[in-house]
Amino acid sequence: MKSLLATLILSFTPWPLMAADLVMVEQHGCHWCARWNEDIAHIYPKTDEGRRAPLRRVDLHDLPDDITFVSRPVFTPTFVLVEDGKELGRIEGYAGDEFFWFLLGKLLDAHAAETKIKS
Repeated sequence: MKSLLATLILSFTPWPLMAADLVMVEQHGCHWCARWNEDIAHIYPKTDEGRRAPLRRVDLHDLPDDITFVSRPVFTPTFVLVEDGKELGRIEGYAGDEFFWFLLGKLLDAHAAETKIKS
C-alpha cells in the first residue's frame, strides 16, 4: 500500500483533468504481474492516479492495433501512458508498490506539464 506520506501528498495535489489511459502490458505466468495485481490492482481505480489514467490491460502477445507504441514492449508488466492512441511514456517492470507510485506520479506529472505547455 502507499505510504502515509505519499497518500497525504497526493490527496492535496490539484490534478488537471486529462484523457489518458494507463495500459498494462502483461502475460500469463508473469510473477511480477501477479505481484502488481496483489499489491495495486484492487486499489488503483480508487486512487487519483486511477481516475486520471484508467487502467486498460493488454496481452504482450496480442497487442492492440489502436495503440502506437514508441517501441514494442518486451518486459511484463510494462505500464504505458497512452493518449489518443499514442504512447506518452512508460514504466517497465514492477519493483514494489512505493516505486510504482513514485514512477507513475512522475509520468503523470510530466504529461500534465506537457499538456499545460500546449494549452
